[in-house]
Amino acid sequence: MTFPPASRRQFLRQAGALPVLASTAAPFALNLAALGSAAAQNASGDYKALVCVFLFGGNDSYNTVLATDTASWLGYHAARGGLGTSIALKAPGVPPLRSAAPGTPERLGGVLPLAPATGQTGRSFALHPLLPALQQLFNTDKRLAVLANVGPLVAPTTKEQLRIHSHPRPPKLYSHNDQQSTWQAFAPEGASAGWGGRMADLLRSANGDQSLFTSISTSGNAVWLAGERVMQYQVAGSGAIRLGVDAQRRLFGSAVAGEALQRIVGKARSGNLMEAAYVETTRRSIEAERALGAALGELAPPYGTPGPDGQPDPLLHYDHPLSGTKAYNPLAQQLQIVARMVGAASSLGVRRQVFFVGLGGFDTHDFQSRNHADLMARLSHGLAYFDDVLGAIGARERVTTFTASDFGRTFTSNGDGTDHGWGAHHFVMGGAVRGGDLYGRFPAYGLSTGQGEFTSEQQLGNNGALLPEISVDQYAATLGRWFGLSDSQLLEVLPNLANFDTARRQLGFMRV
Repeated sequence: MTFPPASRRQFLRQAGALPVLASTAAPFALNLAALGSAAAQNASGDYKALVCVFLFGGNDSYNTVLATDTASWLGYHAARGGLGTSIALKAPGVPPLRSAAPGTPERLGGVLPLAPATGQTGRSFALHPLLPALQQLFNTDKRLAVLANVGPLVAPTTKEQLRIHSHPRPPKLYSHNDQQSTWQAFAPEGASAGWGGRMADLLRSANGDQSLFTSISTSGNAVWLAGERVMQYQVAGSGAIRLGVDAQRRLFGSAVAGEALQRIVGKARSGNLMEAAYVETTRRSIEAERALGAALGELAPPYGTPGPDGQPDPLLHYDHPLSGTKAYNPLAQQLQIVARMVGAASSLGVRRQVFFVGLGGFDTHDFQSRNHADLMARLSHGLAYFDDVLGAIGARERVTTFTASDFGRTFTSNGDGTDHGWGAHHFVMGGAVRGGDLYGRFPAYGLSTGQGEFTSEQQLGNNGALLPEISVDQYAATLGRWFGLSDSQLLEVLPNLANFDTARRQLGFMRV
């Protein structure tokens, strides 16, 4: 970070972007000067939130959303059912074989059919067997949509154009860190501002000048949330992160010691500018924790209830597909605090928020069937929990949740898993979503020619990784329009959007 040669006040304002250093991950302090005036607003009538669920590691979308028509199914099993351990799932209607090993396709049973409102001639589709809640959200509740073959693109690209060295393409494809950053900020690792944060920059006036609690992460530092003015605020699953004290503001059991600690760290002892900036940042973080704690209150229905003896909330447990027992779901824990903050939006005085939650483990080079099954169970449970709570507090129409990931994975198996790909299928959930439909052209599953190429025009090389047909810019533009951005603002935030035809910048999956 560089500081301009300006006044002390400007220096302190920029220094507010520095993280508070606590014993564990601490929040990024927000400027809380507008707390009183912002909290006075009634945000309930014009509130919207975007929630990014990032699947770290690169989700295998070939086993998440599947084409099940005869030609596609034959190609799918030819690519995934041969070498080594089969990772090909079973056809719709195949009952689970309880005597099979946990996590295997046989034990999981058949994939779950989808009934999209708009058919694709000669095609049929299904979900992974452990996504039953998402099947209901799609088929019955119509609050879930599927986007086919999304990924980073600089401009529309065909397989033929990829062979032209001068045709623009995203840098550093297939690299975890770089593609996570590209999805979130349209640039490789090292980017400083993401499209979620930049959207929040443009709409932050709805939350008051230099507003608080606009950009929230439950999953560590995320460049998607960083803006030019908006800074991300990190929370734990239980709420705001406290600096050095417990929930009763005690240190070593003493309220006096706790108060003394926070008084000491919030007071400068010299005229050093860096010390003063750090102390100001610390003080604002303490104030933020107090404000958020007061707004959230104690955990209670419909969000959940504390478990016995300090154990996680029973609502945060899912059916583990390997052990056959209930297990704690960290994704549901993150979505619980997001739901609580949505419920507290009016008290906090915010009308626009962006949230980032994460689920890791998707780099399934090995033990694909077992590990991916568990991840699908967590995703299904977490999203269903979140949808239920938003329904209970009347916020479904105001919150849109979408998935993102480093990249998709290869169509072919490496013997027990899959390798890094490019395009992937994604979910969008919410009451404002035109759910129950599949958007974009779902790729045809081709067969390898035996000469290093798949016959499908959307599958690459000899491993069948997907060449995206929908760009992250188009995905983000459709979400951003619902969120309240104008066409000109979207072009400002999304650097490659201008390279796509105006008729294709809005994908139609949101009710704007």
